[in-house]
Amino acid sequence: MSTLVLGAGVSGLGVARMLHRLGRPFEVYDEHASGELDGVEIGTGPWDPAYLIGIDRVVASPGFPETSQPILDALAQGISVRSELDLAASLLSATFVAVTGTNGKTTTTELIDAMLRRSGIASVAAGNIGTAMSDLVDDGDSHDVVVIEASSFQLRFAGTLAPDVAVVLNVEADHLDWHGSVEAYAAAKARIVEHQGPEHLVIHNVDDEMATAIAGASAGRRLPVSGISLPDGGAGRDGDELAVGPIRIPLDALQVTVAAYLVDLAAAGVAALEVGATPDGVEATIRAFHPGRHRRQTVLEVGGVRWVDDSKATNPHAAVAAIAGYPSVVLIAGGRNKGLDLAPIVAMPQLRAVLAVGEAAADFVALDAGLVTDVGTVRSAVERATEIAGPGDTVLLAPGCASFDQFPSYAARGDAFAAAVVDMVVGEEATV
Repeated sequence: MSTLVLGAGVSGLGVARMLHRLGRPFEVYDEHASGELDGVEIGTGPWDPAYLIGIDRVVASPGFPETSQPILDALAQGISVRSELDLAASLLSATFVAVTGTNGKTTTTELIDAMLRRSGIASVAAGNIGTAMSDLVDDGDSHDVVVIEASSFQLRFAGTLAPDVAVVLNVEADHLDWHGSVEAYAAAKARIVEHQGPEHLVIHNVDDEMATAIAGASAGRRLPVSGISLPDGGAGRDGDELAVGPIRIPLDALQVTVAAYLVDLAAAGVAALEVGATPDGVEATIRAFHPGRHRRQTVLEVGGVRWVDDSKATNPHAAVAAIAGYPSVVLIAGGRNKGLDLAPIVAMPQLRAVLAVGEAAADFVALDAGLVTDVGTVRSAVERATEIAGPGDTVLLAPGCASFDQFPSYAARGDAFAAAVVDMVVGEEATV
């Protein structure tokens, strides 16, 4: 079977290396790549349907939207289109735990992997989290469990993936520039359970309507989790405790207690227990957990003002959740919008002011010119925030948009925010 790999990024080259190791014929196409990369010859320049001649299968990287011409041409010719994740999973012999959601999937994937490792289980985190699934195929390493962070891009062309445990955290409008509609985005997410059987399990956030609907389409067992209450037969907040299977942990023993993180902790815990983690390994991981960088990370507190970096909040759903965690907010928002409705952000009652940056600044101003000021850059936003924030306020970077108009990544944007805060705000009273 001859394969055309679309894309020469991490995902595409991972497939190419895998097919090379397996001795399978393949070609690679990427309009903007050089003619050769890592020893792999790449077809470049404008797309030509002739690239599909003699091809039996197309493996699409996330850089190729489902409406892109190469994919449309392949489908029109009846050629199978698969994602790198799906193809690699079909070649691996391991227990699969797959995690998806508009927000929280990286945190939950990392938690499950840590719980399993702490329990002495050979686990690896892969997929959208950084390690390509294809790099695990015939890599000489043995993994009992593969914990997969699955994006909507990877799931869209997942034709056979049947995770032993699927975790669906939440589904809100995102990546409409790639999928074209909310319905197409949700349908891609739903493929995580499409091929599950009665022997499989789906864990879902019962407080999220779409996550619950997706779980209902699974042929497997369903287990609800919540960051607000303790659902029947599930896991979540039970008064002043977090209940996960046989484990009960006082909330005051945790470093975070907001509902969004309690859902992640509960979902990770029951998923890890399902595939063999020990209660001690799960509990120790939960107690040690604190959010990663650029996820509601306090940069400074000085003069009664808290400066918080949540650059990872790259869609309105994440930005709204972040704002809701503080009583009085000066918000820094904006960047590159992904075709999403930004109105829910400016409607949050906690907002004192919105300082808009990047390409989406004008869109924010159009929503509420009295509340929103276009300040252009993150550094200018920090400078303006020093003038208007007072005791009791949180200056929150929760952009609700992608970073790629002004920064190469959300991490670079968060670093720029933190650097500007340190430059402009640090004084004798500051505590990092």
